[in-house]
Amino acid sequence: MSDNHSQVPPIGTLKTQAKRLRTELANDGISVSHSKSLEMLAHQFGYKDWNGLYAAAQTNSILSTLRIGQTVNGIYLGQKIVGEIIGMQKLSNGTRYKLTLDLDEPVDVVSFGSFSNMRKRITCRVDSGGVSSERTSNGQPHMVLGGTI
Repeated sequence: MSDNHSQVPPIGTLKTQAKRLRTELANDGISVSHSKSLEMLAHQFGYKDWNGLYAAAQTNSILSTLRIGQTVNGIYLGQKIVGEIIGMQKLSNGTRYKLTLDLDEPVDVVSFGSFSNMRKRITCRVDSGGVSSERTSNGQPHMVLGGTI
């Protein structure tokens, strides 16, 4: 196991890094498969193979420590939030979760000046790092969990 265990980023970030590594190598005239780039990335983090790195990323996930009833903070649609987890479901691929939060204060889910739509209860899908793959029109994730309070 690696000494960098606590520094392992979420799985989605690792896969993006492996893709970037593969692209950079290709730019240098070195062709490697995606699986080979994942293995190379695992070695950079001090793991024997991708499976070990993958397991470490799952263990380090923000969501591995969360439970229903806990209070979390984060950013939702660009607004700071605090709320209680009232629903949590691991999705079929095992690296994404569906969370339902009951917010302490409602947030406006509309960014249009002439009307508002306040929500106190929100549902989102996030990766093991607590970041949604869904993005706003400016490219920011819908949800970024900060942790427990």
